[in-house]
Amino acid sequence: MAAMTATPLAAAAIAQLEAEGVDAVIATVVNPAGLMHAKTVPIRRTNTFADPGVGASPVWHGFAIDQTGIALSDTVGVVGDHRIRVDLSALRIIGDGLAWAPGAFFEQDGTPLAACSRGTLARVETALAEAGIRALIGHEIEFLLVNPDGSRLPSTLWAQYGLAGVLEHEAFVRDVTASATASGVGIEQFHPEYAPNQFEISLTPQPPVAAADQLVLARTIIGRVARRYGLRVSLSPMPFADSVGSGAHQHFSLATAEGPLFSGGTGARGMTAAGESALAGLLEGLPEAQGILCGSIVSGLRMKPGNWAGAYICWGTENREAALRFVCNARGKPNGSNVEVKVVDPSANPYFASAAILGLALEGIKHKAVLPPEITVDPATLPDHERQRAGIAALSASQSKAIAALDSSKRLRAILGDPAVDVVVAVRRLEQERYANLRPEQLADKFRMAWSV
Repeated sequence: MAAMTATPLAAAAIAQLEAEGVDAVIATVVNPAGLMHAKTVPIRRTNTFADPGVGASPVWHGFAIDQTGIALSDTVGVVGDHRIRVDLSALRIIGDGLAWAPGAFFEQDGTPLAACSRGTLARVETALAEAGIRALIGHEIEFLLVNPDGSRLPSTLWAQYGLAGVLEHEAFVRDVTASATASGVGIEQFHPEYAPNQFEISLTPQPPVAAADQLVLARTIIGRVARRYGLRVSLSPMPFADSVGSGAHQHFSLATAEGPLFSGGTGARGMTAAGESALAGLLEGLPEAQGILCGSIVSGLRMKPGNWAGAYICWGTENREAALRFVCNARGKPNGSNVEVKVVDPSANPYFASAAILGLALEGIKHKAVLPPEITVDPATLPDHERQRAGIAALSASQSKAIAALDSSKRLRAILGDPAVDVVVAVRRLEQERYANLRPEQLADKFRMAWSV
């Protein structure tokens, strides 16, 4: 990817932002452990924020989820400096005197940093475009409302997906919706989820980088609104060990100039040959991508049958226990059928996760990967011998094995690059080294607020 050339904001644009009450610009970046970091500058330094950017130590890539650990390595240490540059084309006013923009990491000379997650996804998006393929991604956000100390909220009035949840928190729901609309975030639906005080938001599909940016901004908005009501938001894959987990499912669709790849064809469920191969490539690479998509020390608590987490490596139409849920085209869906990747959870870096998903799909298309038959039942209900005959394997129950599979994956290293894979492996191994001996209840309690904002 070529060095970014930032188009500065005109003086009149800066003046207009000031007139609208904007005092400062926040830039966010997401590190390999899924943590959201930020830098803030006064509004009149916005153009400097874009070029040459502001400094950040290489240790930002090694910060761990325990608030103290740093995964130091040959490339992540106290020596050196990177620049965070904001993308002014994505700048949004978020209220209360603040504007927001996504940031990316660059070397001092303006060269994109190879380990930067936003830059990595941009490279994959470019590779798709060069192959004549347009991708759209729709992110889902599952989160749990908790007390400021992370403890449970009361749940006297709650039913799974029930109206009571909306009415109990209707001011919060309304304010999130209004703030998202004002900031240009597209919400398609917002509803209570399965667990008490758990909600889900589905975001409007966007091109890959824009979609991940929108997800980060949406999480920022949710966290800000929750604070106004004396609440906090848990984005842990398993906030409480005795409850259900939270996913961060990604829906994606692919299209060429001839039309959608998952609709209008003669293959399974109306897929084109390229669509089948895209799905097959993703299925083949899932065991190696698990460390990217759901590789945290907490992720294994969610990755079990019965959690709608896609614990089995298979695909199926509207099958919520399959790792890949095929969502058929329906009236009013302009992008045709799509595929929901169930295994992604909130501990993942969304830029890296999208890059892995789309990169594997593109690899499948290039190699004309063959799609196995779909699974039309809950795979957990099949006897072991039937799953074995159908070629249905479970994703690893061991996070250390998942990280080892990522570390040794030639295909993920080819898609993401060695620097990106290395930093993810480093932060996840640090988690394993320090906390693998904790019981599920201890893990859930310790890291309930690790990814919160």
